[in-house]
Amino acid sequence: MKDCGITSDPNSLYETNNLATSTKNLYKSKKLMPTIGSWYKMLLKKAKENTDKNYEFHYSYLTKVMKQYVRELNGQMAYFDGQSTFELLDGIPFINLDISSLEERFARPLAQQILLSWIWEKYVKKNSEDREKATKKRVIVDEAWMLLPFPEAVDFLNKMARRARKRNVSLAIISQRFQDFYENEAAQAVLTSSDTKLFLAQDKSEISYLKEVFKLSEGEAGFLVTCLIGEGLLKVGSDSAIIRITPTKKEFEFVETNLNKLASKNE
Repeated sequence: MKDCGITSDPNSLYETNNLATSTKNLYKSKKLMPTIGSWYKMLLKKAKENTDKNYEFHYSYLTKVMKQYVRELNGQMAYFDGQSTFELLDGIPFINLDISSLEERFARPLAQQILLSWIWEKYVKKNSEDREKATKKRVIVDEAWMLLPFPEAVDFLNKMARRARKRNVSLAIISQRFQDFYENEAAQAVLTSSDTKLFLAQDKSEISYLKEVFKLSEGEAGFLVTCLIGEGLLKVGSDSAIIRITPTKKEFEFVETNLNKLASKNE
């Protein structure tokens, strides 16, 4: 960081130029932040300067691991190496962060952690910097069960559930597999702390878990294993209601996931 002129002083994050000086810092341009590639080069330099044999293995291991993330070396995950090109635009009604096409074992968990940190710092916390301009926002986590094997991701969900509302941001969790939540106490707490819950048709193998955690009545549990597509049980606080969801044609086109139907539309 020091090679970039960045220190503990917040002003060191900005370029020093005549314009900024003449306007008494009314205009500032941010410096380019260090990338994985720049960290890799610094590590190589430190490795060459190292004279302690106890550290030789560690330097060797780190440089080998980091190679796959370095753009200049055409690493297989070099797309993580570079400056951010994404700007959060005010007024945009919907932002979709899709990592489903990434390799599942290494790339997706890493991208997931980067995005969760970005969501909290740039989307949630930033919303309350100016309380007069803070707008209602919502973070929707689809297929949330896929986050549960990662403790850092579960911590994020808990943090969102407890603290986001103070910043005028709500959390919506969507998941098809409840048993994974049932077996994870920390994740289960995220769901039970929610005031509004919508249950769609459930498999008989999981209804007992739902009944136990959410205190469903026999009638509610029975309905969830027999209800039709589009029907559901809405619980808000202690009140319950059976509902039927009928999306418009346009809405259905937006959420359609059946590959055969999607293919037929393109023919």
